[in-house]
Amino acid sequence: MTFREFLSVLRARWRLVAASLLVVLAGTALSTMATTPVYEAVAKVYLSTQKPATAKGDQSDYAVSITRQDLNTFVEVLTSETVLVPLRQRLGLPPGAGVDVSATISELTNVLEIRATSSNPEQAALIANTAGPVLAEAAQQFSPLLANSGQAVESKAISAAVVPGSPKSPNAKRNLALGLLAGLAAGIGLALLRHVSDTKIRGEDDVKKLSDRPILGTLPLVRNTPGSVLSLETAPHSHHAEAIRRLRTNLLFVDVTTQGHSFVVTSSNPGEGKTTTTVNLALAMADAGSRVLLLDGDLRNPSVAKSMGLEGSVGLTTILLGRAEPGDVIQQWRDTSLYVLAAGQIPPNPSELLGSEAMSQLFQKLSQDFDFILVDSPPINPVIDAVLLNRLTRGLVMVVAADRTRRKDLENALHALDTVDVAVSGFALNLATGGADSSYKYGTYGYGQTAALHTQPVSRRGTRKSSIRLGRKSA
Repeated sequence: MTFREFLSVLRARWRLVAASLLVVLAGTALSTMATTPVYEAVAKVYLSTQKPATAKGDQSDYAVSITRQDLNTFVEVLTSETVLVPLRQRLGLPPGAGVDVSATISELTNVLEIRATSSNPEQAALIANTAGPVLAEAAQQFSPLLANSGQAVESKAISAAVVPGSPKSPNAKRNLALGLLAGLAAGIGLALLRHVSDTKIRGEDDVKKLSDRPILGTLPLVRNTPGSVLSLETAPHSHHAEAIRRLRTNLLFVDVTTQGHSFVVTSSNPGEGKTTTTVNLALAMADAGSRVLLLDGDLRNPSVAKSMGLEGSVGLTTILLGRAEPGDVIQQWRDTSLYVLAAGQIPPNPSELLGSEAMSQLFQKLSQDFDFILVDSPPINPVIDAVLLNRLTRGLVMVVAADRTRRKDLENALHALDTVDVAVSGFALNLATGGADSSYKYGTYGYGQTAALHTQPVSRRGTRKSSIRLGRKSA
């Protein structure tokens, strides 16, 4: 992973990093507040011997010095009951009370550094200052030379312990600094782990990693508002409508290379917004002045007619069965140049119908009568219908839903198309603002099921003309 990709991951998942940081900092703060403070006081004492007195009361000339070995012994016995019992008595503490005291020896002199800790700062200072004299009184018991010579040990304070103003632990500043680092590390680690384990398409870069075909349009998510399926009509100046127009423009550039004037619009799985995209794209094509036919080729789960408020009981299957002519069932959308051919009755053999000679002949006739044909196709992964429809058209547009389409599903769909030599003309990245829209419904894709609309259906505003004269398309 490059540094640029690393920064991109952090930008995309900054909320996770921030949440981890706040959780760790909050936990650190609570733990610090709940920890009993410990204060430490330090006193330095010098241990020396006193000459024993003679019979006349004078000091003897004989003196024994305190050795380094004696000092090490004094340090060890400081924490023994021989010293702690009189120390508790001197401090006025009950028998068995905890006294935390220790000592270290200076490297060059007979100076002991006595450290005492306590939850009470005053008591910590008192313990440190009292421990030296008490240790000196008991020192003769642990040095045979001192005991034989009768010399006593004297403790002289070099620096008395003072009452500490702040606790030794917990160190709030240090803990919060460590919590900050730990929170950042945890957040970044979770972000990277989430990125590595993420199986969904999040943006254009994820699509480009799977295919070199162009991104023809990036469509923002449309919230669940009445009539929001047809954003070209309900909100012609919205971001979604403008994105659809950009998709139309880019698709026309692709059409220049194919000269087929017809495209299949599909997706890898249901619920990725292909029908909404196809309907709005057809409206945009018609707004540009083209005579456009929107054909519902999803004979398993048709939804074009319902989403546009048109009659859906007759349509493509009615024509293929020979029960009607195209002009009898094709419906004009308002007074525009957009015409809709619904799927009609759901058949038991949709793949056979779409791959039949009758379907091929019908599509050739429709291609003569319209400037542009858009076919709403079933998804690729569940069924093969999109491949059959692509044989009739000259291009295929794949709708990919950001934060919903899984990489594996898109990869499988592209592999299935590549196996039968079907090239994707381009991609339309739908729901590009991120996050799943609650207006999109999921369901099992199968026979005889009504499509779950991506948003609430519009009112019945389309008008069906039972007899439409289909003329040759203008030059």
